[in-house]
Amino acid sequence: MYFTSRPPLIAAFTLAMTLHSAVAQAESPPKEEKNSRWGLGLGIGRETSPYRSVKTDTKILPLLTFENDYARLFGPSLDVKLPSAGLVSFTLRARYSDAGYEASDAAELQGMEKRNGGLWLGARTDLRLPLANLSAEWLGDASNRSGGQQIRLEASHRSQFGSVNVMPRLAMVWQDSSYVDYYYGIRATESRVGRAAYDGTSSINTELGLRMNISLAPKHSTSVDVSHTILGSSIKDSPLVGRSGISAVRASYLYSF
Repeated sequence: MYFTSRPPLIAAFTLAMTLHSAVAQAESPPKEEKNSRWGLGLGIGRETSPYRSVKTDTKILPLLTFENDYARLFGPSLDVKLPSAGLVSFTLRARYSDAGYEASDAAELQGMEKRNGGLWLGARTDLRLPLANLSAEWLGDASNRSGGQQIRLEASHRSQFGSVNVMPRLAMVWQDSSYVDYYYGIRATESRVGRAAYDGTSSINTELGLRMNISLAPKHSTSVDVSHTILGSSIKDSPLVGRSGISAVRASYLYSF
């Protein structure tokens, strides 16, 4: 079933960002601009693909970050900060995803139509507790490629060891049937001998991860993030999938100013 409220979703997100930006500009004096923080750097990542015989790619990308009292940009995510209170914070989120594949990526995908990534819009809330940081995030496919939705629940804990910041995490990610069917399903027109038609259903993935941030010098920092995601049964059962889980390693260098 496709996510049918795309225009209202985009309109609501755009309106919220516009109103929040207008209020922020009206209420903040010029000196608030000093709270803006920029960063430039380089990121490198390597992640296994869930699809059969698809090679693991290494990606090297420039990194631009920005944050002030009202917005935060980091990698493929842009957050608009909403009024928050105490230990709880709320944000609107836009994120670009490069999920998907092309038929030329592997012999097992020959005859499959291309699956595209796209823009996802939604919201996130964070609860900061002494023992753990808890977060909940909902995103909907604003590009209307899959028509899907995702919900992510995460628990993490941050520890400081001198100039090294360590944060392990555990996350559960629910993806609805539209998402799973688009990226892992096989349409009747795509079925072949040895590749039967497959209708994907909703799935829950489990992610274990560890992130380390290291301060090298004033304004200079680097980070390393390693993770492993255990795929849900509806994804693992797809004839297109050849792994029970996917692993990723990402590293970055950032100069802040």
